[in-house]
Amino acid sequence: MKRPRTAVVTITAGRDSHLQRQRDALDAADADVHVVVTMADVPQLRPSPSAPPLELVTVRPGPRGLPLAAARNAGARAALDREAELLIFLDVDCVPGPGALARYATAASRVPPATLLCGPVAYLPPPPPGGYPAPRELARLARPHEGRPAPEEGEILLDDQRFELFWSLSFALLRDDWRRFGGFCEQFAGYGAEDTDFALRAAARGARLAWVGGATAYHQYHPPSRHEPRHVRELVANARLFHRRHGFWPMTGWLTELDRAGAVRFDRGLGTLRLLPGFGDRLETRQVQ
Repeated sequence: MKRPRTAVVTITAGRDSHLQRQRDALDAADADVHVVVTMADVPQLRPSPSAPPLELVTVRPGPRGLPLAAARNAGARAALDREAELLIFLDVDCVPGPGALARYATAASRVPPATLLCGPVAYLPPPPPGGYPAPRELARLARPHEGRPAPEEGEILLDDQRFELFWSLSFALLRDDWRRFGGFCEQFAGYGAEDTDFALRAAARGARLAWVGGATAYHQYHPPSRHEPRHVRELVANARLFHRRHGFWPMTGWLTELDRAGAVRFDRGLGTLRLLPGFGDRLETRQVQ
């Protein structure tokens, strides 16, 4: 079976070391192009001899935060301009495991039309002094997130219910399905909720999920950024937009956590969410402690 012409799409803003590890793990036998969308300076990378050709796209940030949704859409456009038939989206801090891209390609040939392919994501601890080992050895350091399905290698689980479990960290879809679903909504800017919105709008257009065993991505460690004051503002704005569109709150765990930290007042029952005065000072104090 001939594999589809494949593009890996990655968005980044100043995560050059993460991007380097990702490129080092890519294999040109499994992908035809690596589209990297930068929302900051041009990444400074050393050559990755086995990786597919790199195509760089620039999307400038606006006043509301990094344009994550717009950057993914721009990456998809560049991939389609390169005649990609399969789009594989990987966040910049994700390292594809051995065979992950091939698993996505095989799954794409086996599932019905209008399917979002989702591979397991396993979280890595902080890197040891010598750095992370080779991608084939990362499995011993991390396990897939316990809150999401993680089928056995080669197994594909179809799912038409749990769209709230969709993550943009690692997913794939065929060219026609990207066009069918319409891409990410660019009203979302900055951090949070744009991927759940994408999944729900895809579901409204007939999508299903497919959990793809063996298409594992390893999430490189970095401190959580959702407590940074600028990200809290973005989370609140995006959560409100999502609530207006879908009638319920996204990211309730994060919003509850920020409520307890004194950054927001979140009342799920009353349907209210607002920033609290001086929230940045309180978050910085909490992080120092």
